[in-house]
Amino acid sequence: MILNKTSFFSTGKKHQIKLADTLRIPFFAGLVCLFAFSVNAQSTKKLPKKIAKKTLTDTLKKKSVADSTKGKDLKNYTELLKKAKTLNGLFKVHQIETDYYFEIPLKLMGKDFLIVNKISSVPLALNEFGLNKGINYDNKVIRFSQNKLAKTVWVKSIVPQVESPAGDAITRSVNDNFVGSVIESFKIEAYSPDSSAVVIKMNRVFDGTDKSFNDVFTDIGLGTAPKTSLSGIEHIKSFPQNIVVRALLSTKVTEGRSSTPISMAVTTNLLLLPEKPMKPRFADDRVGFFTTPRWYFSDAQHKLETRELLTRWRMEPKPEDRARYLKGELVEPVKPIIFYIDPSTPVQWRKQIIAGVVDWQKAFEQAGFKNAIQAREVTDTTDYDGDDIRYSEITYAASAKSNAMGPAVVDPRSGEILESDVIWWHNVMTSLNFWMRVQTGVIDPEARKNKLSDERMAHAIRFVSSHEIGHTLGLKHNMGSSFSFPVDSLRSPSFTKRMGGTASSIMDYARFNYVAQPQDKVTNITPQIGLYDKYAIAWGYRWFDVEDPHQELPVLREWIKAHANDPLYHYGEQQDSKNVIDPRAQSEDLGDDAVKASQYGLANLKRLVPQISTWASNEGEDYVQAGKLFMAAIFQWQTYAEHVMANIGGLYLENPVAGDDKNAYTAVPKAMQVKALKFLKEEAINAPEWLFDKDLLKKTFPIKESPMGPFEYAPYNLKREFQYGLLYSLVSQERLLRMMEMEVMMGKENVFTVAELLKELRATAFAKTLSGKTLSVEDRMLEQNYVDVLLVSTDKMLEKITKTALKENAFKLKNELQICDFGDNGKTAAGADQTSLRNIQFSSMSRTSDVAAAKRGELLQIVTLLEKNKGRGDDATKGHYMDLILRIRQSLKMN
Repeated sequence: MILNKTSFFSTGKKHQIKLADTLRIPFFAGLVCLFAFSVNAQSTKKLPKKIAKKTLTDTLKKKSVADSTKGKDLKNYTELLKKAKTLNGLFKVHQIETDYYFEIPLKLMGKDFLIVNKISSVPLALNEFGLNKGINYDNKVIRFSQNKLAKTVWVKSIVPQVESPAGDAITRSVNDNFVGSVIESFKIEAYSPDSSAVVIKMNRVFDGTDKSFNDVFTDIGLGTAPKTSLSGIEHIKSFPQNIVVRALLSTKVTEGRSSTPISMAVTTNLLLLPEKPMKPRFADDRVGFFTTPRWYFSDAQHKLETRELLTRWRMEPKPEDRARYLKGELVEPVKPIIFYIDPSTPVQWRKQIIAGVVDWQKAFEQAGFKNAIQAREVTDTTDYDGDDIRYSEITYAASAKSNAMGPAVVDPRSGEILESDVIWWHNVMTSLNFWMRVQTGVIDPEARKNKLSDERMAHAIRFVSSHEIGHTLGLKHNMGSSFSFPVDSLRSPSFTKRMGGTASSIMDYARFNYVAQPQDKVTNITPQIGLYDKYAIAWGYRWFDVEDPHQELPVLREWIKAHANDPLYHYGEQQDSKNVIDPRAQSEDLGDDAVKASQYGLANLKRLVPQISTWASNEGEDYVQAGKLFMAAIFQWQTYAEHVMANIGGLYLENPVAGDDKNAYTAVPKAMQVKALKFLKEEAINAPEWLFDKDLLKKTFPIKESPMGPFEYAPYNLKREFQYGLLYSLVSQERLLRMMEMEVMMGKENVFTVAELLKELRATAFAKTLSGKTLSVEDRMLEQNYVDVLLVSTDKMLEKITKTALKENAFKLKNELQICDFGDNGKTAAGADQTSLRNIQFSSMSRTSDVAAAKRGELLQIVTLLEKNKGRGDDATKGHYMDLILRIRQSLKMN
């Protein structure tokens, strides 16, 4: 999981260099040179001519030598460092007051180092945006090299994405076409007494003077530069494999007429990467791992081989245990995965956070390893630093942000996870509270209060801990796993006890069991590590006694083939939540039938809403908490509608391979799409009366938190907003284009068509008009919303075609870890599910498609209907009809 480079502030005036300033520098430099030459010339006048000539010659020679080595004179090692405090480690670090020198052994020149930059402390202004301690915002691979002639050390930035055999002819070309870029140069101050190391001064790459190693204010989106007078190195530590540098960097952000000072501590780790990279494992789209790209060149190829390498920890049996391992015995790995619990974590949550880590041990046992993953509390903080690359930490962030994420530091040469951190924002408990109350409060009396018991909250925290640890192990979200459970099975105590939780993978967003009804007596209602998780860890981590990753492919493919037709092992990649293509892989859904699951969910919501004021308000308290719970219930209703709607125009997506008899694209069956639309007409297009309970509205409007404080939403306004969004999504360009694609592929009689959808929506929206009745405010709202979404979406479709440019991070996003969406019911947090991980083009040249014709045809049908009825009803109804007629005629440029 990685930080989006979103600009948090708008920058003020840009720095400008005046022309006069640029001219002034060489002018004064020239005066200095002339003055120096004048002094030298005058000093020779009193000497004999021969001596004067020799003296002048020597002086010029010395000056020539000095000029050629200006700024490059070597100092005596002992003299330079006689007052230094020295740290031993990866290389020696010498401190002389505020100056820091690295003594880099020549044997480390050309070796691969990884720079890892993390946030260590932030002010309130950044905390409010979810930037907190532990966030890793930038990594890069570098190499040091000695330039003997210039007496400097160069630093090159390397993108280690390419590999070729040492003896192949093409390797020469690879070396020429994938060179590193020089990002920094350091003057060699001295050589060690035995000439085995060089000493360079490193202050400027850490104290904000230069940005080559660390450009934090650009990376987090501020776009400002450090103010060097208010920045500096706080301390440096040196260990056998890494150097840790912590610095305080300050800047100022100007927005309008106000300026905000920003000071933050950042920690840079300089880590020596393994001499021999871990043997990689090639990814397969049918198992959900994060990956890093690798290109293989060779003389024998007919084309370039491109691969994605799994992101995973180095998990290997000890040499003496390998024979036992290969026989199927459980053995301990050479190096287990160890997570440390941030000492600032509240004591009452630590046990369950640790349990969430250790729960993954049963998955590693399927990969053949025991004691492979551990969690420990920090007992001695003397030398402990969570930003030190030697420690993987579950970092607890004191923040109002309601979220969590599990990013990792990866060796891009092999995909090896070197260190990982879970960032745990304190306020994630707010989301857990609302989910449990709204989704399970009617079946679990312990989940109804404003403040749940520590035991109940700790149990939910365990689920979040396990989910985030899954990311740190390399697993992506598997949004398709919840579809593997039959809906009615979620009402079975025996099934939920046997299978555990709500889905076959804890990497889904299958929150809590909202399907189970009070009479079902289901108690296993929380997500747990499932069959898919154990299978994925075994597939990614099982060790093979081979050197070439190509040799593993036949076995890995056989493992996938063995489970190819079992839905419990299905991987459904994450999609853009605003444009879901495959309805089986959705966030926060449960079961294999969205309509049936949502009907059960609504039955529980109907039981919940009348209880909100009782559950959320105690004697003498206001109704703010009730208003927030009210809004959470409305969001849940909206979520059910979205789950169902995704089936209309939906496609089941697979990643087929030859021989598995699967299709890449299959339209959702027509019967399911018709059933989905029926549900929307009955339960969603018109907000049900029971949801906006009149007694509750007398006490409080629905309330939503925001950075500016709580907002109270008037019910009619909220209904109008939700209804508009639903209708707009139903007639969206992408959805209708997909429906037309399926009509072309499968035949009109086999699919739910655009014409059928629009006809049904018109009949629903204008039902009262078709029956000749006077319209209420809400009747008019529905007709206005339907006409407006047709007008707006048609106008946007017919705008001038613009070139679709690749986003800056289009290729990076596929390989970066995800920030989980633990926002309030998924509606207030911008989670990583806003990013589609699969790019299918449906919408090019959409203005020439039949979608525009279908929408315009629908508007003409509506205007004809309105013309026939414009004289009916009361004055408000007549005015409403005339307004819609004018809008449509104006938009279509009709006389």
